[in-house]
Amino acid sequence: MLQRIQTIYLIISILVMGALYVWFPVVRDAAGVTVIERSEPLVFGLIFVSIALTIISILSFKKRQMQFVLNRLTIILNFVLLGVFVYRSLTLSGETWVSEKGIGVLFPIISIVFLVLANKAIKRDEDLVKSVDRLR
Repeated sequence: MLQRIQTIYLIISILVMGALYVWFPVVRDAAGVTVIERSEPLVFGLIFVSIALTIISILSFKKRQMQFVLNRLTIILNFVLLGVFVYRSLTLSGETWVSEKGIGVLFPIISIVFLVLANKAIKRDEDLVKSVDRLR
């Protein structure tokens, strides 16, 4: 059902990933060359696929197992996105203004937390349905 708590968690995850795209940190080195930006195909693709899978997960509320798997796949995509951010920030030269990277790099972690909470709620619903089926 759409009024379940996992739907709220998934909507918050979508909003966090949307905020990541809007407030994405544009990282430039000392020479002013852009190192990471939101229009980069890898970053844009990971954010877009993460949002799309979460929307599909919300709409597949009747199939709890598929919803659980889609959330796990989205968690993996967010870890990959976080890895891209960390890799790019670690390969920058020492002259880069590190403080200007912004909090946007932490948004995938916040999204992962809400996806894990949604998976716990889905698991709780699945256990409840199984326990009711045992009584029949």
